[in-house]
Amino acid sequence: MRIDPHVHCRDGRESYKETIAHVLRLCDQQGVTIIFDMPNTDPPLLTARDAELRLKLVPEGGRSRYRVYLGATADVAQLRKAVSAVANSENIIGLKLYAGCSVGSLAVVAEEDQLLVYRTLADAGYTGVLAVHCEKESLCVNAFDPKQPSTHSLARPPAAEIQAIADQIRFAEAAGFQGALHICHVSTAAGLDVINSARGKLKITCGVTPHHLLWSAVQAKGAEGLLYKINPPLRDPVDVIALRKALKDGDVDWIETDHAPHPISEKLYPPYASGYPSLCLYRTLVEELLPCWGLSGDRIRDVTDKAIRRVFDERKLHYDT
Repeated sequence: MRIDPHVHCRDGRESYKETIAHVLRLCDQQGVTIIFDMPNTDPPLLTARDAELRLKLVPEGGRSRYRVYLGATADVAQLRKAVSAVANSENIIGLKLYAGCSVGSLAVVAEEDQLLVYRTLADAGYTGVLAVHCEKESLCVNAFDPKQPSTHSLARPPAAEIQAIADQIRFAEAAGFQGALHICHVSTAAGLDVINSARGKLKITCGVTPHHLLWSAVQAKGAEGLLYKINPPLRDPVDVIALRKALKDGDVDWIETDHAPHPISEKLYPPYASGYPSLCLYRTLVEELLPCWGLSGDRIRDVTDKAIRRVFDERKLHYDT
């Protein structure tokens, strides 16, 4: 069995971009059994009721393959209800915090609000997964020029990821957070160092995407550079090599595709959307490239299934064939 714990199925008002039904068909092609859908949909997923309505979009027979996150906000009442929803629904897999703006309206930018999230979750006794998109807004700059797509890497520099990771660790420790802090789609070697320095001090994991393992900022400099616009951006080749080594050595916990489709018109023209349909890369990565990079069969099973099961609630990961 293989799990992709980070996909964007869109649907709702963005069904023209992607749908749950299509993602599950794509999973059949790519050898993925279960997916975890993200809450930065339109409208966003914040409550148990939102999740219930979302589940109605899952095609018949697909519910045992589909899990969803609820978004975390700085609203204490919303957070407490979300904690209860995670505890009481087998399809709600965890909470997602956007520590910086990305695609969609879910973002908790102010440091005091981020700390409030951790304190609220700690006070509520939350022991599940809080997955975090780490890009510190104050370190992002208005440098993106669509005529030079590689400037996206300047607009969202490595420091924005690295400092955001350090912030989340600091807030989790200060609040006495007892859940599992998952750093989504780490893209920098220095970010990995910060994560590894916190292992043993709190429950912390990180994932890496196919696109950050396969490509570097070099792709963004080409004629099709806008197609490679992603949050966080593609990085220097040295970071790509570091991520591959970390995946092999056990310093990255699992692969997550961050599958995020947009129409070509939204990639090449305003709004110049960030995201790539990386689930399409999954089988080639796992079955052809990972063995070439020296990952053993046991290690591949770990980064595609077993490590995810160790961190998330195993009772929610049953699959009815």
